[in-house]
Amino acid sequence: MSNQADIRNQSLKVLVIVPAYNEAEGIAQVIDQLRRETPYADVLVINDGSSDATGPIARAAGVNVIDLTCNLGIGGAVQTGYRYAAEHHYDYAVQIDGDGQHSPSDLGRLLFAMFDTNADMVIGSRFITKEGFQSTFARKMGIGVLSTLLTRLTGRTVTDPTSGYRLCGRRAISLFAREYPTDYPEVEALMLLYNRELSFAEIPVVMHERQGGVSSISALKSVYYMSKVILSVLLMKTMKRKAWEHRYES
Repeated sequence: MSNQADIRNQSLKVLVIVPAYNEAEGIAQVIDQLRRETPYADVLVINDGSSDATGPIARAAGVNVIDLTCNLGIGGAVQTGYRYAAEHHYDYAVQIDGDGQHSPSDLGRLLFAMFDTNADMVIGSRFITKEGFQSTFARKMGIGVLSTLLTRLTGRTVTDPTSGYRLCGRRAISLFAREYPTDYPEVEALMLLYNRELSFAEIPVVMHERQGGVSSISALKSVYYMSKVILSVLLMKTMKRKAWEHRYES
């Protein structure tokens, strides 16, 4: 398969989950791109307790919107989308940020990669071909540390563990609907897949700078994030090892 018509001909149910917190500046443009470039997919905006007009703007654009009464953070918002996908029996669900960093035109390539690899999740990585926006120097250093850690812990090459551009098949949708990390969950979600013996793959994508709004990750939060995530994935690896030891002893 090589184009949108091919995807539509498969009669697949594809859901685009757009977690959005105070993204009024750019959400309409993101929705417009999605409707033009991925007409085969349904769009669901998770308005994560925004204090601006994110929800009304998204609803006026004609897509489904779930308004959370308070700000749950990215983990809670994304899991809400996966629960919706599971309840409505979608074949595939993809996360796309509401700030315009992700290109909807890459969704077809993510789908083709999933068809080819049979992976449970396909991640769009900005660091394979290193085109487009590459993040700040400090964040790239942090991402590099996490990439090395995850690659060693899982035995699978991980180049962009913090990428929020992720396509999931039914098994991953079912898992994430039941169980999903909070705070900054992208790295921990990879360990969760590994612990549950689900597979993931990466393909190159081009990302852009955010179209509007302000990132929720400050310099101080970045330090906290790194410390928390490193500790969390080490603990998750320990849980995986103990589970295998218990299975062997049984």
